[in-house]
Amino acid sequence: MRPNVERIRKRIHEHAGGKWFLLFTVLLGAAMSAVDVSIVNVALPTLKHTFGVPMAVIEWVALAYMLTLTIFLPLFGRLADMFGRSRLYHTGFVVFTGGSLLCGMSPGAGFMIAARVVQAVGAGLLQANSVALLTDAFPAQERGKVIGIQAAVQAIAMSIGPFIGGILIATVGWQAIFYVNIPIGIAATIAALFILPRDRKAEKKEKVDYLGALLLAAGLACIVLAFNEGVTIESGSSTTIVFLMHAGILLSLFMMTELRVEHPLIDLALFRNRTFLIGNLTSMLSYFVLFAVMFLMPFYLEKALGCSVTLTGALLTPLLLAMAVTAPFSGHISDLYGPRLITTAGMLLSAAACFALLRMGASAQLPLLAVVLALLGVGMGMFITPNNSAVIGSAPQGKLGVAGGVLNMMRSLGLVFGVNISGLIFTTLERRYLSDNGYPNIERVFVNTSIPLSLKSGAFMHGFMMVIMVLMAVTVLSAFLSSVRNVGTAPIVDPEATERTLVSSGFFNGFSRESKGMALFIMLLLVAGVTGAFASSRLVDTAFAASKTAQGPQARYQDGQGHKPGMREWAYDLFSNVN
Repeated sequence: MRPNVERIRKRIHEHAGGKWFLLFTVLLGAAMSAVDVSIVNVALPTLKHTFGVPMAVIEWVALAYMLTLTIFLPLFGRLADMFGRSRLYHTGFVVFTGGSLLCGMSPGAGFMIAARVVQAVGAGLLQANSVALLTDAFPAQERGKVIGIQAAVQAIAMSIGPFIGGILIATVGWQAIFYVNIPIGIAATIAALFILPRDRKAEKKEKVDYLGALLLAAGLACIVLAFNEGVTIESGSSTTIVFLMHAGILLSLFMMTELRVEHPLIDLALFRNRTFLIGNLTSMLSYFVLFAVMFLMPFYLEKALGCSVTLTGALLTPLLLAMAVTAPFSGHISDLYGPRLITTAGMLLSAAACFALLRMGASAQLPLLAVVLALLGVGMGMFITPNNSAVIGSAPQGKLGVAGGVLNMMRSLGLVFGVNISGLIFTTLERRYLSDNGYPNIERVFVNTSIPLSLKSGAFMHGFMMVIMVLMAVTVLSAFLSSVRNVGTAPIVDPEATERTLVSSGFFNGFSRESKGMALFIMLLLVAGVTGAFASSRLVDTAFAASKTAQGPQARYQDGQGHKPGMREWAYDLFSNVN
């Protein structure tokens, strides 16, 4: 059997179109993992009713997937560099398909959450290796184009996920949204066996940095859990503060560990390259903007403009569709002229779209709104593909897996931050507005019949417009950072080829001056980022608060059982009570 597989694989790769077969296989994995991010959200109310558990429990069906995916991506990228990208990608199909089977068989919420973790491990194996496989298979002059095709497929998959999920749940049952992955996963597993290239043997064996992996995973988990706390800026949360403190300590220990070990999980020398550093930072910011808009726009369309659920879905389609159409072309242009110009232009175009949303307010014309959302999609499509290509192109051949894992981790963090921070700002300002107008300590705004409809609309727009202003500022910042990136892809110094002495004793003894500076810079950046986020949120809240004086401090939102819900539960409360 094995000789036959090798013979078929050799013939495929000798064929002129062999690399396009590989692209198709990679796209299968990209589509499967992307669909599963969005398709499950529409099933959460059904799962809550079926399993008879509180929303605080069922929200972990979605959160466990994103949390697992985020914390394992860097490790899987590193393992791919060590043990082979094709092998891990093939394993990803198997694990993802098995996890989908377990999800569909779930007898209860606990089993479902555990099965989602398995499924996310498979998705992580796929996502961490997809870009690296494409970079290996295609020449540099075609890299942007194929990464653009992958981005387009992912955007389309995420956009059709809720639509497909709704049809399957209504006609077959919630199990179908998981079982539909099984035939696709089996076909993809067989295709990967014959199409993915055989992994080259590593020149030398390297140890896995398990301590670094543990510290990074724990630190990222604390960040995700901190921003998932359902609190307002004013009321705060001791749990949130504790999570952030733990995240700062764990990530600081992680960076110190990476500088001490011979074979680090993430080579911090990668971040010496301006293209790699800025590319990853702006990638997170771009997805922050994209998913914040995707999260809050349905509320704006339904509550402020009075659109139906069907019309809301139709109006959101131009955003991802424009992004999907633009991505391959922007990748091809970046192959010819470099990433700096087109990524900067993409972010400026996105900033213009955010500004247009500010000008529309609560009286937007729907055709014009669809054009503005499409403009935002074009801007994102112009940015994401060239940026991803530049980041991967700046990494050395032996670090492509790590670079892909870090890039996908930043995308996942952008998703988490976009949903939770935008919801945090919105909730704070909405409740401040109501408190200033005589309705303090309101729990569920949209179902509270004692609040005048005009006041509800004013409170909503007060919070929504502030979020859009923040997103516009983020896009302008991303445009500036993109404009100062290196035009070329300067080679990265491999620390194993430099004269760097490992630590023998003391906190920083034995580090090179450059390593010390890099570690301190990243640590200060982490502290400044977290501190600045909360400080700016408070300043923004004060500057745009309603003119009346608040009548009293806000009480923490709790239900009858004393449970404090997260942002996902807040969103579910809104969606489940749409008029």
